[in-house]
Amino acid sequence: MDKLMLIDGNSIIYRAFFAMPPLTNSSGQQTNAVYGFTTMLLRLLEEHKPTHVMVAFDAGKVTFRHEGYQEYKGGREKTPPELSQQFPLLKELLQAFGIAQFELEGYEADDIIGTLTKQADESERAVMVVTGDKDMLQLASDHVTVGLTRKGVTEVEVYSPAEIQERYGLNPEQIIDLKGLMGDASDNIPGIPGVGEKTALKLLHQYGSVEEVLAHTDDMKGKMKERIVTHAEDARMSKKLATIYREVPLDKTWDDIAFSGLRTETAGAALAKLEFKSLLERLSLSAESGITAIAEAAADVLVVREENLEELERALDAIEVVHIETHGDNPHQAQVIALVFGAPDRQYFVPFELMNLDAAASIRSWLSSPQCKKSGYDLHRADLALHWHGIEFEGAEFDVQLAGYLLDPTDANQTLTALAAKYGLPSIRPDEEIFGKGAKYKVPGEDVLADHLARKAAVVQELIPAQQKQLEENGMKELFFELEMLLSRILADMEKQGIRVNIDELKALGKEFEEQITRLVKEIYVIAGVEFNLNSPKQLGEILFDKLGLPIVKKTKTGYSTDAEVLEKLAPYHDIVQNILQYRQIAKLQSTYVEGLLKERSDKTGRVHTYFRQTVAATGRLSSQFPNLQNIPIRLEEGRKLRKVFVPSESGWLILAADYSQIELRVLAHISDDERLKEAFLNDMDIHTKTASDVFGVSPEAVDANMRRSAKAVNFGIVYGISDYGLSQNLNITRKEAARFIDQYFDVFQGVRRYMDEIVKDAKRDGYVTTLLERRRYLPDINASNFNLRSFAERTAMNTPIQGTAADIIKLAMVHMDTVMRERKLRSRMLLQVHDELVFEVPEDELEIMKELVPATMEAALKLSVPLKAEVSYGSNWYEAK
Repeated sequence: MDKLMLIDGNSIIYRAFFAMPPLTNSSGQQTNAVYGFTTMLLRLLEEHKPTHVMVAFDAGKVTFRHEGYQEYKGGREKTPPELSQQFPLLKELLQAFGIAQFELEGYEADDIIGTLTKQADESERAVMVVTGDKDMLQLASDHVTVGLTRKGVTEVEVYSPAEIQERYGLNPEQIIDLKGLMGDASDNIPGIPGVGEKTALKLLHQYGSVEEVLAHTDDMKGKMKERIVTHAEDARMSKKLATIYREVPLDKTWDDIAFSGLRTETAGAALAKLEFKSLLERLSLSAESGITAIAEAAADVLVVREENLEELERALDAIEVVHIETHGDNPHQAQVIALVFGAPDRQYFVPFELMNLDAAASIRSWLSSPQCKKSGYDLHRADLALHWHGIEFEGAEFDVQLAGYLLDPTDANQTLTALAAKYGLPSIRPDEEIFGKGAKYKVPGEDVLADHLARKAAVVQELIPAQQKQLEENGMKELFFELEMLLSRILADMEKQGIRVNIDELKALGKEFEEQITRLVKEIYVIAGVEFNLNSPKQLGEILFDKLGLPIVKKTKTGYSTDAEVLEKLAPYHDIVQNILQYRQIAKLQSTYVEGLLKERSDKTGRVHTYFRQTVAATGRLSSQFPNLQNIPIRLEEGRKLRKVFVPSESGWLILAADYSQIELRVLAHISDDERLKEAFLNDMDIHTKTASDVFGVSPEAVDANMRRSAKAVNFGIVYGISDYGLSQNLNITRKEAARFIDQYFDVFQGVRRYMDEIVKDAKRDGYVTTLLERRRYLPDINASNFNLRSFAERTAMNTPIQGTAADIIKLAMVHMDTVMRERKLRSRMLLQVHDELVFEVPEDELEIMKELVPATMEAALKLSVPLKAEVSYGSNWYEAK
């Protein structure tokens, strides 16, 4: 039997945007609304198993309803660009999923859904409508149920005519009358002023319809009668506006919206592009789904045993590629499965057990020799995995994963399977097909394994000349060989060294946090006058708004919002709110950082060994995981205290930290050649005070804290391509005020405005932008006809040269620091890079040298038209060093 599901696309993505916390991918593209929509969609498909699915969208702002009422939806704020830019992403994902979508100029999604439900009713097909709009309840019938989203988009409450009768005492058709009487502020439908849901229901229970209410005004008295008589035409018009049009001219047949399951050949790649890793895992899809390449070529591979090890030894001088196959996300704990050594004429497969034999000493020596140059895939990871198995690795010359990332940093899929397909090379089956995934992971038999890994090594051999040619053509050889490849080895050295954690201090801090949490919970209960579940938004909302009577900031259809943004706004009204905010912050520090660090600390070394990723962020920034040491919170004093647990690994040593001061704004001053910005940095002025002074037209002495705060938000916002919506949220002002402030900024800093205009023109001409070191970022949507896609690409064009150059500069500083420390034979060690900050451990007798050497090297990393500035500090732990 057919079972249709019709989804109100605009309604659901809108609710998802405001319900989900901010979420961006490595390209800086916000994806929270698409993620929320997709998780809800997958749950619905799993639970209801429809045979037909369609997502309907509004086609534009003007519909046939505007012909009779120009003000229809006129009160709505402009859709934030952070949301509007996600519509194309959602539509692309739906297409990859194999789910039909439809929109039609002049009509709303409601009308499309209304027409299809009418057709389904007539042919007695079962339909479920999914929406966040209560108006859709008018469509319910014997064959049509309406699912209304609750708690953002995490739950769906399903209504049939019986449930509507039970909830409202109305039949579905009377929902239109309800709207006619009470109106709808979100759609700018007037209704009758002063008539809310309660009064409207009372009138409908008595009279049945808008027309009957208007016909019985003689039975009424006082102000109610006066309002109804005065606004009778508004009520009739409101009912008409609320009525879903069910005769839309559709060219869709039932076959067009048939659904037999997700289109796995394209769904995996689409989810990977959005970086929805958890959804890929949930669906057991691979990022390589749908990738095609030339048919597999046979691999000439020799399986090496102890008895024929000499064959590999004789071939070592001809080896071009080494592939190290590992298992496990964290390379510090990964299992090494096998190695393949690739020569021009054959591959040598070596089971890892063989590497531990005395007979393999010459192979281990070759791997550890810097003079023996090696190419491969993800050699950084290979270096770490081999290290923890007692085998050293040096001499990395060419990493095809790193080259693939540099050549296209916006492509999230840099697997060997994907690279082979991109370059038209013999195909490699995805690892999931060979090994299985998750709990089903299993190393296959030796014949299958040797063949699979030999194919990988063969593809690496063919990728190298193709990528070398591209790097040359793009002017990126120096960036690749003199920066990224060198940095790969430096990062591995830092990661192997790790940073020591004072376990007693960490446990003491955990105890302190637990005591604070206990105290805060008790205080909250005393103020509230009752115990409740602090982690339940529903119970918390009841306490704050029903019991304590705090002003309602944001309300969902099922209750009150108690998210961080709401609580920040409520903080001045009641002491309990500040306590709740502090409770949430301390609880997160305890669970995420104290417990997280205890889990990640190595029992062998007493240190945590993070894993720096070079191939994730499209801007060129490094990322960190296992654990993420770039995300230790420092805004709260309690968060800053976490840095106390990071200490030198040797007695008598110190932690030294140095960070760039406003590096991105200095890069902006150089790139834009803006005289006012340059003046501030050349004269060592406070840039935010200078900005506030220029924008507000007052002397620096007259700049107050609020002016400086606003200027700071705009300064950093400009770097990240901020919109009026984003700035309004940051400063808690209206979007109109935010837009005015941004305009004032550009009136003053005309060089910045000129740079932004010119970089967008260049991007439209070239299809990409570059950093000062020629790091390239492609912008395929820069000339798109779709406004939202084009706008996001334009903002990316503006901020990538700034952020990317800043990332390049600190990477250069790391390479230069490594060189000079080796040349001077210093014992000091570089431990961490935290975006604009470098952290070292330093013996006391080298402290004075390093205090001068580190900032001097960082400031000389790249010559700009304004000075780079690095500030250094030190102490017995990372906290004291900052």
